[in-house]
Amino acid sequence: MELTVLGCSGSYGSHPIGPCSGYLLREGDTAIWLDCGNGTFPNLQQYIDPADLSAVVITHEHPDHCVDIFGLHVLLRYGKDRAGLPVFAPGGADRRLGHLVANWGDTFDWNAVSDGDKVRVGSVDLRFSRTDHPPPTYAVEASAAGRRMIYTADTGPGWSVDAFGSGADLVVSEASYLHDNIPIAIHLSAHQAGLAAREARAQRLVLTHVWPQVDPEASLAEGSEAFGEPVTLAVPHLITEI
Repeated sequence: MELTVLGCSGSYGSHPIGPCSGYLLREGDTAIWLDCGNGTFPNLQQYIDPADLSAVVITHEHPDHCVDIFGLHVLLRYGKDRAGLPVFAPGGADRRLGHLVANWGDTFDWNAVSDGDKVRVGSVDLRFSRTDHPPPTYAVEASAAGRRMIYTADTGPGWSVDAFGSGADLVVSEASYLHDNIPIAIHLSAHQAGLAAREARAQRLVLTHVWPQVDPEASLAEGSEAFGEPVTLAVPHLITEI
């Protein structure tokens, strides 16, 4: 599997980081757009024709994780004539997000996910776990070819990556804050992200969703110390083999 960061800014697009949360996960002919936060759609198109996507996953309905689904809808419906693209999202997302369009037509095949659900997309097995974050938010485990990645989506410390079991090859964890300043407990600090990944015996850790006003180098240092070895900071266009 290969993961490409399309965007990683925490909660709003910012300079110089750019777009919000979005990732392209590929394994063989399978291509999954994992979160489609604002600003990620143009970056996606640098790597793949959107008509060739196998599925889209929306972890929750905060705009920084979902709003570029509207651009994808317009392109596929009126520019590519692609129908039936599977979208996996919290129950009711199609209806709530659909208030901003006349109707979705048959562009997407919406599939509601819940805690513990498992689905197979092409050659990739996906599993979902409800995190500590409102509105209903689902972390994602992706497994293929004997490799395993966990994407935390957004979460507070009431949920941990060990919900999927230990020993993931890669954890991509939100790390919104530094540990000495956590203004709201629905997000993690870099220290909490590093410690949780260490306790779950993850092989590697990528920190993402850093609040734009937080010093990324401080996040990198804090996360690495808690993890026990150097971690990686997500930046747009970072490509990581899993």
